[in-house]
Amino acid sequence: MKLRSAIAKIVQHENLNFLLTNRIPRRWLTLFLGWFSKVEHPLVRRFSLFVWRLFSDLDLSDAKRKTFRSLHDCFTRELREGARPIAAGSDVVVSPCDAIIGASGRLEDGTLLQAKGFPYTLESLLGPAHAELIPQYAQGSYVTLRLTAGMYHRFHAPHHCRVEQVTYLSGDTWNVNPIALERIEELFCKNERAVIQCRLQPSGILLTLVPVAAILVASIRLHFLDVLLHLKYAGPHVIPCDALFGKGEEMGWFEHGSTLIVLAPEGVSLLGHLGEGQRIRMGEALLTLVPEEQVEGDAQPAELGDPAAAF
Repeated sequence: MKLRSAIAKIVQHENLNFLLTNRIPRRWLTLFLGWFSKVEHPLVRRFSLFVWRLFSDLDLSDAKRKTFRSLHDCFTRELREGARPIAAGSDVVVSPCDAIIGASGRLEDGTLLQAKGFPYTLESLLGPAHAELIPQYAQGSYVTLRLTAGMYHRFHAPHHCRVEQVTYLSGDTWNVNPIALERIEELFCKNERAVIQCRLQPSGILLTLVPVAAILVASIRLHFLDVLLHLKYAGPHVIPCDALFGKGEEMGWFEHGSTLIVLAPEGVSLLGHLGEGQRIRMGEALLTLVPEEQVEGDAQPAELGDPAAAF
């Protein structure tokens, strides 16, 4: 406990934290960890999990399995059945992942916040290939979902939806913790990321998910694609899709942990009781298609993967 307390003090020191997690060869360290985390030797696995526990609040109580072949196997663990109830109601959009809520709110003429005093634009986030999306979200809502290292790292469909297109945008691997977000302008627009366009059913509303990579985290696995999106991915970068998901159905996972930005058009709002710094679990109500007071009595839990939860 003394060792963990000493490490926590170091990590919480802003200047030192920023130096240790950003002023290093980020790309090469990320590629190395991607290889190292898949080593299935028992001694490597035990040492890796020991170090991981020192730096994070790793909780495996809701994991489907309690033993793992490698660090990567633990990072990408599945949940036991029923561990995440899914909020029901066709007017309820749920959180696609376990996370801490970051900056959120209404966009102002296509501008979002990554932290106080650090705005960025939809155009920079989505890239030039998505110019047609900018008018749809210019006056809409957004919410930033930050996954910490010890969290469950798989993400799920926020609503009954059809994935129409995935675009992969290459970039850097800056840390995405609050310390870096308050120092690096347009950080999310600099990092590796994907743009996942989801057409909600039956409303036809287009919801966009933007998973953003970070240092040690630059791989995204999507079940409906036969490629792994990562630092060495060579293309194609725009991938047409036609994948149907029920609310709460698993879509894929981050190799380690990162950030997921949810973009919603005008008429879809973040629930009023949710605010920056609050923890949310996959399946809990996040957005509403109608005024919040009409949703609260409607969002009853349903079992994970229950098709009835989508309607």
